[in-house]
Amino acid sequence: MKRGLFTVENNVGIAPGTYRMVLSGDTSDITGPGQFVNIALEGKFLRRPISVCDCEEGRLTIIYKVVGKGTDQMSRLPVGARLDILTGLGNGYDLEKSGDRPLLIGGGAGVPPMFLLAKKLLDQGKTPSVILGFNTAEERFQEEEFRALGMDVTVATADGSYGVKGFVTDAMPEGGYTHIYTCGPEPMLKAVYNKSVTSGQFSFEERMGCGFGACMGCTCKTKYGNKRICREGPVLEKEEIIW
Repeated sequence: MKRGLFTVENNVGIAPGTYRMVLSGDTSDITGPGQFVNIALEGKFLRRPISVCDCEEGRLTIIYKVVGKGTDQMSRLPVGARLDILTGLGNGYDLEKSGDRPLLIGGGAGVPPMFLLAKKLLDQGKTPSVILGFNTAEERFQEEEFRALGMDVTVATADGSYGVKGFVTDAMPEGGYTHIYTCGPEPMLKAVYNKSVTSGQFSFEERMGCGFGACMGCTCKTKYGNKRICREGPVLEKEEIIW
């Protein structure tokens, strides 16, 4: 974990209530896809944990949805604003378990971490495919960025206004993939767990206090004992999850 000051380079809406923020700063402690950062906001006691969407040397991209006062405050930050951010939090995804044809599944706010994961898997010569889930066509984001990587992309919308009608599980193939990587709301994760035919890694969303394991506020039970989502997670192996 590293604490640093980041400068807002860009902060724009990309879908209703959803924003992409690009920041410049020290990204050296971000070691892999699936990690998150914790952002301090003026006047707010707790930091806001946000998944890493993309990371290059000296540049960090996050995508966030406005769900409360903190993220609303973030959406109004101008270019040049400075943010106190903790980086390198969480365990992230283990790429060594992917096999040759991993399947990536992101739902809503769980879509962003799939992007850096896809880039890293492609760098290793793997052939990942991705399923993106949204409520409506209007809420879609990041689809074209995945396609620009040369990936096979499937979009599911709950109302059927775009792509496959239904949930991400309605778009899941019966087989042909070697590993599952997924992030999204817990009901989606449970549905993916029940339908998947391989092992996988599931990134959980949880309310956090400190974000680095000190407060124990995000502890959950697993088959191998209690784990802190912010520290030993947010990624859990399929075989250890207790629903």
